[in-house]
Amino acid sequence: MGSIALIGGLAGGVGLFLLGMGLMTDGLRLAAGPALERILARSTKTRLRGLASGALVTVAVQSSSAVTVAAIGFVNAGLLSLGQALWVLFGANVGTTMTGWLVALVGMKFEIDAFALPLIGVGMLLRLTGDGSRRGALGMALAGFGVLFLGIDLLKDTFSGVAADFTLPQWDGIVGVLAMVLVGILMTILMQASAAALVIAFSAAQSGLVSLEAAAAVVIGANVGTTVTAVLAAIGATSNAKRAAAAHILFNVLTGIVALLLLPWLLGFLGYVRALLELDAAPAAKLALFHTVFNILGVILIWPLAGRLTDFLLRRFKSAEEDEARPRYLDKTVLAVPALALDALARELHRLGGIAVATVRAAFAAVPPQLEQNRRIADRLTTAIAGFIAQLNRGGMAHESAQRLPQLLRVARYYETAAELATEAGAALAETPSDDFLAEETTAFRQSGEALLESVDPAAAMTGVPHGDRVDRVLAAFEADYQQLKAALLDAGARDELPLAAMDARLRAASALRRAAEQATKAARLFAQLHGTPKVGAGGTA
Repeated sequence: MGSIALIGGLAGGVGLFLLGMGLMTDGLRLAAGPALERILARSTKTRLRGLASGALVTVAVQSSSAVTVAAIGFVNAGLLSLGQALWVLFGANVGTTMTGWLVALVGMKFEIDAFALPLIGVGMLLRLTGDGSRRGALGMALAGFGVLFLGIDLLKDTFSGVAADFTLPQWDGIVGVLAMVLVGILMTILMQASAAALVIAFSAAQSGLVSLEAAAAVVIGANVGTTVTAVLAAIGATSNAKRAAAAHILFNVLTGIVALLLLPWLLGFLGYVRALLELDAAPAAKLALFHTVFNILGVILIWPLAGRLTDFLLRRFKSAEEDEARPRYLDKTVLAVPALALDALARELHRLGGIAVATVRAAFAAVPPQLEQNRRIADRLTTAIAGFIAQLNRGGMAHESAQRLPQLLRVARYYETAAELATEAGAALAETPSDDFLAEETTAFRQSGEALLESVDPAAAMTGVPHGDRVDRVLAAFEADYQQLKAALLDAGARDELPLAAMDARLRAASALRRAAEQATKAARLFAQLHGTPKVGAGGTA
């Protein structure tokens, strides 16, 4: 067979395999519908369940890349924690070894034409008669399954035809092994499918074109090369998604290094196991067993290190938002001294209040980018404060101090709610175009809102600067301006001077801003009372 025929057979075989793999993966994912999301989101509560979910879903959709991208996407969306995602990713590595067994036990052993072509025919019939339905998706998967095996058959025939009079350049020792690892990495990167690299390695070994050790090195390289998908999925993603991608890379590289170091002994041991279990002696079957065993070995090695790995990753890829959301004063070491703990709690509440008031101000000024980020920071800080209060309460303290804890938690909730309402106001304002309609009423409402927020600023509440009568006057003016704006908007809607949708959006925004400012005022009043400073307003905490 000439070099042109070899290149054509190789290119055609890989192309058919990738085409079949793509059709099968897309078909299975469409047929599954939201099942992939449900399984990954609900079945990851423990390490074992996460590992099993990653493996089973990968076997089901026949694509570790799809599961990897999905897991990183769920982390990016906040549906999975970093710890949950790690075990899904590790499980995907184990699940992807099923492709090797599929190739070794089916693709290399049977007369493929006998069942591949009927599969394609039946699959396309289902696809044509069930377009857009689950039946059509299953038909596409079935056709892809058949095309995939035609690609394997073409590769097998191509390598068999040249095995007698063609040899690949091979290097002895560690240099040769590393060269074949690099070949596996490059093939996976270029074809964006580790399964295709595995098929080539299996076919070459089955035909005697490369040694078993060289083919095993290609398998290791393919395992490492598949991390490129995770890198691409993490570009522009959240910090947690980047951490998940980094964990995937670290796991595959660690597994590859261990497999390389143990390569001769591992192949010898697996040969003994294969003989003991009376498994197929073909090189492809040995490579499939090798691929499975070293990935399971990787899971065993990472199991005791997972906690440290998670902690290590949490210290990396920090965003400005995460730094801001990290408590600065809440420390477990002060829990033993209630006075110090209460002081730390007050300082953290002061920080939270500043962030919440800044969020409400951003909503009054119509600065959308700051709203969502500040709200998330406020949510995280409130969660941390609530956890610290619970720990402080369990530790035991004086009755008078213990009575203050629920009130301090209420302050935190007021501030958190203020930030949430500010975000709602920003979303409502985004529904209407920015214009000068009712500019006078809108400006008066915003100015009085700014004045109120300035008077209940957390820094002022901490030092006792604000005077109750002043806050009451500003609050009354703010309420009057809100009622005037509300009446003007309703009147404009009734006169058809303003579309009803725009009127509704502006009313919702004004109402959310009013409630946000009131929540900030309640927090400042209660905070001032708890710290013995002059009351912020005469109305109490409401």
